[in-house]
Amino acid sequence: MPIDPYILLLLGTVGLAALLPARGTGADVASGASTAAIAFLFLLYGARLSTREALDGLKHWRLHVTVLVCTFVVFPLLGLAARGLVPVFLTDPLHQGLLFLTLVPSTIQSSIAFTSIARGNVPAAICAGSFSSLAGIVVTPLLAATLLGGAGGGFSAGSVVKIVLQLLVPFVAGQLLRRWIGGFVSRHRKVLGLVDRGSILLVVYTAFSEGMVRGVWHRVSPARLGGLLAVEAVLLAVMLLLTWYGAKALRFGREDRIAIQFAGSKKSLAAGLPMASVLFGAQASLAVLPLMLFHQTQLMVCAVIAKRRSHDLVEEAALSDRGERSRTEVGTGTRSG
Repeated sequence: MPIDPYILLLLGTVGLAALLPARGTGADVASGASTAAIAFLFLLYGARLSTREALDGLKHWRLHVTVLVCTFVVFPLLGLAARGLVPVFLTDPLHQGLLFLTLVPSTIQSSIAFTSIARGNVPAAICAGSFSSLAGIVVTPLLAATLLGGAGGGFSAGSVVKIVLQLLVPFVAGQLLRRWIGGFVSRHRKVLGLVDRGSILLVVYTAFSEGMVRGVWHRVSPARLGGLLAVEAVLLAVMLLLTWYGAKALRFGREDRIAIQFAGSKKSLAAGLPMASVLFGAQASLAVLPLMLFHQTQLMVCAVIAKRRSHDLVEEAALSDRGERSRTEVGTGTRSG
């Protein structure tokens, strides 16, 4: 099963923060650069989202509502239910991180990639991921304010304003500037993708440096990490089952069910890390740990499912061909008799 190379870079960044955390003036510089990187990141997100494609996607509103409900209703309810696992499997800070994970919007790139591999409805996956990311800029902070309250360390009502200024305003600016910079962004997608990832690495380094300086990591033991992984594996399994069989119960076709499963069961590392940095302050390193682990788990599991789904149609066609040949042979035998 695949290991995302970017996860290795993230882990390397965490290791660098553990060995050489930013302190004093260096921490101030890293924090300022991280803030600017987050704003630039969401400016690019806004410039990439095609308003016309988003409006066209509204025609398939039942699918998008289903994905949004999975992402921002079912997931958070499961996150709240996981409170019962404290203190046996999780500590309070790890549960807060797990709950934050359930509030994060869905992915775009990997949902599209897996839907394509599985021969699902790719345009629907594009729109569903885009709608989820757009909604998450507003919905995730509001849900965090409601469900996490002041438990997130640096989180407060002022963080919502901070989110608006640091994430929503740049995103809207990107949408407004799309007319002039949209073509440039599309032509240089690969280069700007590296800027995206570099920005997130900077956010991770800043968050984990602050966590190291404040001694946050002394609160996590290997046993607790093992418990967190087990809980996240169950969470992912439940969502994969609910999205697949729930979509079937709602009478969606096979291609739509694939899009719903991959868009409705996944969480965005790219959107979640910057938000956690803004919302949690010094506690951000623990808050993003569950998200980083879930990200890798979902990639590994969904890669296997996508490959299996891609063979479904081939197997169905083979069975259909065998059935047709059998009927033909029976008919021929009957006429001969």
